[in-house]
Amino acid sequence: MTATIARPELPGVSTPWQGSGLLTQIWVLTGRSLRPVLRDPKTLVFSLMQPLLMLVLFSQVFRVIAQGPMFPQGVTYIDYLLPAIMVTTATMVGVQAGVGLTSDMKNGVLARFRSMPVSPVAVLIARSVADLTRGLIELVVMLVAAALLFGFAPAGGVLGVMGALLLALAVGWSLGWLFLAAAAWLRESTTAQMVGMMALFPLQFASSAFVPIQSLPGWLQVVAQVNPISYAINAARDLALNNPVGSGVTSALVVSAGIAVVGAVLAERGFRRP
Repeated sequence: MTATIARPELPGVSTPWQGSGLLTQIWVLTGRSLRPVLRDPKTLVFSLMQPLLMLVLFSQVFRVIAQGPMFPQGVTYIDYLLPAIMVTTATMVGVQAGVGLTSDMKNGVLARFRSMPVSPVAVLIARSVADLTRGLIELVVMLVAAALLFGFAPAGGVLGVMGALLLALAVGWSLGWLFLAAAAWLRESTTAQMVGMMALFPLQFASSAFVPIQSLPGWLQVVAQVNPISYAINAARDLALNNPVGSGVTSALVVSAGIAVVGAVLAERGFRRP
């Protein structure tokens, strides 16, 4: 029978701190990223202004499209547009996640984290969760404004709109990982923001967001049909308008999951670079 000998504790020598658990680190770091936004009224107001401006401008400038022969019958333009604005707003929040990461890199916060037992995965997940929370706040405010000011009342009702909201957040969160990866490799906020906006511009406008795909030029229809944003917009729109969903939601979630996995791997590798 083998005896187990306890390792004696040396007086005056403490056991090195191994750090808290992953979930605790994510919770604390998420709160750290959210506090500057929630405590600063100016930052919160300006972050809410952008989606509201998009809602006002696009709903008024493009509403004549609802009179075209290719537009779905019996659907108002605001009911058609808002699910798309929800998806595009969520993707823009993903760009902000990347910019926030580069800011932390530049001001030395992440360098201090590296000297502590803090998991790089926790830093990246916390940043994505914080901006996902910001996206949720922005989308809820936008939905309330659309209902009160423009009569947004799609056939899918509250359940359909909530389904579209959750889908938009899932898509925005997945694309956010790509922007986090770009930020981790570029490590410069201005460049990361430019790359993000250059990627978002064709993704948003070469899609089914603002007009039916059939009304686009032939070559642009091909681009819009393979655009991952179009999958999400069509699925969110079907949920809100109570259209047959089919495999649309599943396809959007599968594509989003694939994007998130690729983005997370690239972001983690870029973050670990010296």
